[in-house]
Amino acid sequence: MSDGDIGTGERSVGSASGASGAQRPHEAAAIGRRGFMHGLIGAGLAAPIAASLAAVAPGQAAHAAGSAVAPAASSRFEGEHQQGILTPSQASAAFLAFDVTAVDRAELQELLRTITQRARFLTAGGAPAEVGITAPPADSGVLGPVVVADGLTITLSVGASLFDARYGLAGRAPVRLRTMQDFANDALRREVCDGDLLLQICAHHPDTVLHAIRDIARATRGAMQLRWRQDGFVSPPRPSGTPRNLMGFKDGIANPKVSSAHDMNTLVWADATVEPAWAAGGSYHVVRVIRMLVEFWDRVSIHEQENMFGRRRDSGAPLTASAEFDDPHYELDPTGDVIQMDAHMRLANPRTAATASSRMLRRGYNYDSGIDSNGNLDMGLVFCCFNQDLERQFVTVQKRLADEPLADYISPFGGGYFFALPGVTNRSDWLGRSLLSS
Repeated sequence: MSDGDIGTGERSVGSASGASGAQRPHEAAAIGRRGFMHGLIGAGLAAPIAASLAAVAPGQAAHAAGSAVAPAASSRFEGEHQQGILTPSQASAAFLAFDVTAVDRAELQELLRTITQRARFLTAGGAPAEVGITAPPADSGVLGPVVVADGLTITLSVGASLFDARYGLAGRAPVRLRTMQDFANDALRREVCDGDLLLQICAHHPDTVLHAIRDIARATRGAMQLRWRQDGFVSPPRPSGTPRNLMGFKDGIANPKVSSAHDMNTLVWADATVEPAWAAGGSYHVVRVIRMLVEFWDRVSIHEQENMFGRRRDSGAPLTASAEFDDPHYELDPTGDVIQMDAHMRLANPRTAATASSRMLRRGYNYDSGIDSNGNLDMGLVFCCFNQDLERQFVTVQKRLADEPLADYISPFGGGYFFALPGVTNRSDWLGRSLLSS
């Protein structure tokens, strides 16, 4: 996690069903955990790999460097790229995947125009339209009489299923876009995977996120149906530096710098020499919802936990160094005497010239969905990342992490592969125009 460069009703992704309620004493944590996972296999939830535990929110380098940055009131909506990709992560988020029910391409175009119109208003804030006392109110009123921007960003991405025969888009799909694959040990529940469209909605407060969800749902009713939804939050840095995940470790220390145009052009934005012309300014958008089996994790010794990550839990420093952002210098530990060869940070980001191009921009969120049907805590990570090349980056890292020790304590079960559309260039432009108009 620290270094990984890595439908007629709503379906919640935040509850992995079928987990065994049996618990074992901790005289041998790993054995107890593996026995539990055999029970999960029998219930259809095999222990997955941990590639997605590399998630972190980009833009948190300011926190990590110790500087205080006031949350932005609003983000610019127009631009070559959509907001919510390089934007510093807000405290609250919701990821919503939809099946499009528009009957033809003209209705799909109207749907995307409507989403753009509502997103443009909501992210700027302002007074809702006056509709008179006899009509239903133009706004839910959740945020009061005036809609506040509250740092809201709304990012729209398209899934592989949108490029079927319905809308005449079959020959226009991004080159690498496809249905999210099953990796070794995954426990994917297909009813909470993929979708035609994905909305990533983030803001400084949860009521702003909920207000935006209701506004867009009202405006688009009849043209798309919610397939699955997962809410998330970013923990504040404690005591400083990179925020922590729900395993207690700092999450995303080695994220690429969004201030580096070179890194963004080679790791995030679509490659114009490979992708369709309409995709310029977009990015592959991966979401993986990963349950953390925290009740078993909390029984593991701190020594074993740190060996699995390759970092100290308190400071985030590599086991070979003393500070969070120190280079682990793997060349001085070639046989893994200090940082084990299968430690998460070493597999996710080997820090070699050959693996540098597999880094990705992570923008992850924690989630807490209460308890499952067996009374076990249901919480974990909404891994989110942006990639220039899905295969070269996310898929490659995911395969490197297969069967790492952390696989015994996590269970990826939902999410999908999407492509974040290019941004809008002016007030009359709309998201998806380049895809549907040419």
